[in-house]
Amino acid sequence: MALVSTAEDAQGTTAATTPEPEVLVRTEGALGWITLNRPRALNALSVDMIRAVHAALDAWRDDYDIEIVYIDGAGERGLCAGGDVRELHAQITAGRSAETVEFFREEYAMNAAIAEYPKPIVAIADGITMGGGIGVAGHAAIRVVTERSQLAMPEVRIGFTPDVGGTWLLARAPGRLGEFLGLTGGTMDGSDALHAGFADFFVPSERLEALRDALAHRADPTGPSEIVMLFDETPDPSPLSAQQAWIDDAFSADTVPEIVSRLRELAPPFPESGRAQRDRDETSAPTPAAAADLLESLAPTALAVTLEAVREARAMDSLRDALAGEYRRVLWFVHHHPDLVEGIRAQLIDKDRNPHWDPQTLAELAPDAAAAAREYVPPVPLWG
Repeated sequence: MALVSTAEDAQGTTAATTPEPEVLVRTEGALGWITLNRPRALNALSVDMIRAVHAALDAWRDDYDIEIVYIDGAGERGLCAGGDVRELHAQITAGRSAETVEFFREEYAMNAAIAEYPKPIVAIADGITMGGGIGVAGHAAIRVVTERSQLAMPEVRIGFTPDVGGTWLLARAPGRLGEFLGLTGGTMDGSDALHAGFADFFVPSERLEALRDALAHRADPTGPSEIVMLFDETPDPSPLSAQQAWIDDAFSADTVPEIVSRLRELAPPFPESGRAQRDRDETSAPTPAAAADLLESLAPTALAVTLEAVREARAMDSLRDALAGEYRRVLWFVHHHPDLVEGIRAQLIDKDRNPHWDPQTLAELAPDAAAAAREYVPPVPLWG
């Protein structure tokens, strides 16, 4: 699901003209080309967009003229910021939970279809690619990032938990980066995404059109990976990779309070006179102190559920299993816990940035806080 997207951006609604489809589906040579086309909302996913993507994949599955599928986003701001969380808020508060269940079931079916597709899918995670955008790009056979890429699973920022197969990807990141990225909602640039296993190739944005043309028309080399490699460049070193040691140390702890405790132990003591240096350090790269401060500000229940979900997914054998675990937890938040609605209210509706979590602090968090979400039985099965 999207956590940072809105139904419309600050520029307001579009002019009163015949609207373009929110998903553009066309062919070019051997390429089936899907463009998420809601740029004013950072291509935030609606259920109709999800259905359109899935329908295109179904139509091309046995079409011998289509050899490769190419997915990108309209505009230069991003592939997809996720799902429309304002609409999610409206559904929950109005008691339209059946629509919410339908959205997640269809979104997860699309995620699985992308991962299991019999033809190579090339996904372009250019610009903002978060939440549901990771569900579109992260499971493709060939995942491309650029110098503009900003990837994240920021669900905890609104009192929620990663989904769309995000726990599957997080669980397979090196060391404890999965726990770090899931619990902090941290943003990866292109080099970080490569290091964390969320991407395969780095292609400068100015070369994307040429890449698409080559995929559509070039016969030699015939494999799409070999074609993408012709455009691939080596990015700067991953900032996250330089922080791997302390991240692994702290985020291997058993519980969120223990993770915070380790982060506090790892944080260097900054004297009052060194505050300016500390501020500079924390804006250039993640630090133990900044991570601890952030975790203490987020929804304790969402953190506990997310930590368990990532670790559960690490032991799973398939993306579908991870999606099923996410589905249980997501619908538990939708139906039984107030933090999701409160987080959306504070971040995107009232924008007071002052959420009232339940419980408010990690010290008040029950030891078995994640159990109810793990064991929840959804009203409608995910598959079937």
